[in-house]
Amino acid sequence: MAFAITQTCCSDATCVSVCPVNCIHPTPEERAFGSTEMLHIDPKSCIDCGACADACPVDAIFPVDRLTGGQREYARINAAYYEDEEHRPEQPVDGPVFHDWGAPSFDRVLPPDFGPLRVAVVGTGPAGMYAARDLLLHTPAEVTLVDRLPVAGGLVRYGVAPDHPSTKKAGESFARFLTHPRVRLCLGLEVGGGGVTADELAAHHDAVIYAVGAPEARRLGVPGEDRPGSVAATEFVAWCNGHPDVAPDAFDLSADRVVVVGNGNVALDAARLLVSDPATLQGTPIAAHALAELRRSKVREVVVVGRRGPEHAAYTRPELLALKHLAGVDLLVDDHDPAVGAAIDGAAGRDKAAVLKDVRREAVDWSLPPAADGPRRVVFRFLSAPAEVCGEESVRAVRVTGAAGEVEIPAGLALRAVGHRGTPLDGLPFDASTGTVPHDRGRVTGRPGVYVVGWIKRGASGGIGANRVCATETVGSLLDDAASGRLPAPTGSARSFRRLARRRGR
Repeated sequence: MAFAITQTCCSDATCVSVCPVNCIHPTPEERAFGSTEMLHIDPKSCIDCGACADACPVDAIFPVDRLTGGQREYARINAAYYEDEEHRPEQPVDGPVFHDWGAPSFDRVLPPDFGPLRVAVVGTGPAGMYAARDLLLHTPAEVTLVDRLPVAGGLVRYGVAPDHPSTKKAGESFARFLTHPRVRLCLGLEVGGGGVTADELAAHHDAVIYAVGAPEARRLGVPGEDRPGSVAATEFVAWCNGHPDVAPDAFDLSADRVVVVGNGNVALDAARLLVSDPATLQGTPIAAHALAELRRSKVREVVVVGRRGPEHAAYTRPELLALKHLAGVDLLVDDHDPAVGAAIDGAAGRDKAAVLKDVRREAVDWSLPPAADGPRRVVFRFLSAPAEVCGEESVRAVRVTGAAGEVEIPAGLALRAVGHRGTPLDGLPFDASTGTVPHDRGRVTGRPGVYVVGWIKRGASGGIGANRVCATETVGSLLDDAASGRLPAPTGSARSFRRLARRRGR
């Protein structure tokens, strides 16, 4: 019986490297890698060895015959990927191991006569930890891990919804490197803003890798979005995770309706948390203050508003399927525009809109409040652009516009989930149009010995696993520069940096 990859796939591709029959695609060497929602196991090639399930860092791989409930759909999703001839791999070569391996490559290893190498990695999320792991496993480098927060983990710790504990398990694969004998962990230390400067960090290390992500939520650019009760959905998720920058009393869930603007996975995360039975969140890593407020919550309905149609939504099919199978929650598509229904009816195969074919559609009368009894519900309203967040002292409604005209959707809370962007870093160049640091294969432009990885390098796209390939490129550039003598020599010692970090840390 074949195995199948399910909802929590992080596209880390560890499973690809251990598969003896090359049945998991796309691989990092294939053009489609990073552009698909998840990896897929070919049921015709799988030999049921289970190596992929053992290696998966987020427990996303299971035997098909052990899938239950909504997870059963993933057997079909995995198989459907290979129905397209473009995705079917070439026939394996003969032999006990069916990979055509090629010559071994050790392109991330320093020459044996190379001296000590001290590297600082700023940020302990997946991007930074993949880079640190690469350095620690392939070189004798000493790594200083720097994070402005008092707890390591970055996006995995604070940005993954607490009801996705399997996804959060990706952090466990990095935990052993936090206590590695060649690692110095500096938590509560900011680069800039009263902590250490970029120049001070560079002066004490041979190289510095910035893995600071894209911390700023994109704005809607509409009137009223700064009024009380209008906040970023990422802040809501961070609040649920107990982020130290978000006050425990930051959210009041006394309104019966919430509008979430955006059609990505963060929008679905926020909607799912707001309508879930709080009892199902007990035992997850959710913060105590968030769980208490969700238990008091009066929210009966969440409206997910998207500018584009259902066929172009940014969320992944696995996240939408998880919402469809949420116990005690109804899904509805607001049938306000004929183009919405046409897109759903015309969807086929792997189209995202096809997932909504069995979801009820009706035109919603927004003058009526959400039903006080019965199940909570999530309403998808596509082809609607936000025009204004209405209210006086706080949010009263969100006005949206589309082909059918304008309408006000009454709501007491508005969450924007329209993406992230990077912010300028003191001492580094910055491209305001892309929200990234200019670089060449990770090398920061005009700053020898300084590198970037993750969202600050490539923009706010790609999940946890995308950072693995990204880090490989950046670390490769760093080691090439080290071996070629292009790294500036540090002027400060490791001991003097430890003293500096103790003085400047929080």
